[in-house]
Amino acid sequence: MPVTESPRGLDARLAWRRGELALDVDLALPPRGSTALFGPSGAGKTSCLRAMAGLERAAAGRVSFGDTVWQDDSHRVFVPAHRRRLGYVFQEASLFSHRSVAGNLDYGFRRAGRPAHLRRDELIDQFGVRPLLQRRVGGLSGGERQRVAMVRALLADPQLLLFDEPLSALDALARSELLGCLERLHATLAVPMVYVSHSIDEVARLADHLVLMDAGHVVAQGSLQATLTRLDLPPPLAEAVGAVIEGTVVGYDAHDQLIELDFQGGRLWLPYRHEQVGQRLRCRIGARDVTLTGAPHPDSSALNDIRCRVVAMADADHPSQCLVQLDAAGCLLLARITRRSWHALALAPGREVWAQVKAVALGA
Repeated sequence: MPVTESPRGLDARLAWRRGELALDVDLALPPRGSTALFGPSGAGKTSCLRAMAGLERAAAGRVSFGDTVWQDDSHRVFVPAHRRRLGYVFQEASLFSHRSVAGNLDYGFRRAGRPAHLRRDELIDQFGVRPLLQRRVGGLSGGERQRVAMVRALLADPQLLLFDEPLSALDALARSELLGCLERLHATLAVPMVYVSHSIDEVARLADHLVLMDAGHVVAQGSLQATLTRLDLPPPLAEAVGAVIEGTVVGYDAHDQLIELDFQGGRLWLPYRHEQVGQRLRCRIGARDVTLTGAPHPDSSALNDIRCRVVAMADADHPSQCLVQLDAAGCLLLARITRRSWHALALAPGREVWAQVKAVALGA
């Protein structure tokens, strides 16, 4: 889906109140790739997305995309949502109930002038929608409705895609299948996407850039890996901290149903799903899933030993625990351990350690 890339992405500085929640956000999103808005329930993620789209008129401030100003209250500028060339997918697919699936898809496609660069048939097949084309939307499952909503958004020729927790209402099988579709889309998409989620595993698989929100505010933003390995995130985000690494599948053990992933910091064994040797793959290593030792332990049930150097230590959200930032040949990892373990292992910045990770912890 080729598009003329703007030198800047989406910039938003907005403040407003929604019920008891006071929101005040300052965002600078890149012009390409996928940005995730992540945080606990009630953090203001959906409200932020709606405000960027022009659907939260109470939000005051300034929003621009590339060189185009969508909102600037100081100059009484406000471009309504339908004129912002957005593709918006809600938590519940908002399809036209009086139209067939094909009619829903063609509506946005026709309004966009049937642009030649949009590969309509390819998108329909990529999301598995072709068998549904003649069906009425009332008879579709939740996963099928979301597939149709995503293709419809793409066929509207948007400059920006906004996804508001599109998988949250789906069962595990439908969520897994649609997440695979989104991963393939992420690999080829030329327009930027903003994706709201409360699932850190979804974020790890789809995002390039990450915005962390808590209590209506942006508490951190930056590249996915750098942001999730910070030591200064607030307690509500403690469960999300960890590393997201990317590597290449270099081996497959058919007997034990494991794959071997080569990444910057070494090699990892992971449970096999349907990967192929040579495939690029992302893997999330949660801080709670890392154990530190002074030497490798080949007799351990943990299959993965990663040689690291201690970079820094910071308080965790419980006084008995701490976060240890590790450098594995230039790849940052995090370990959440007790302070007793920190002292027992005589850990300090610069100390060499081995990070042990169970393969089963990497299979989500």
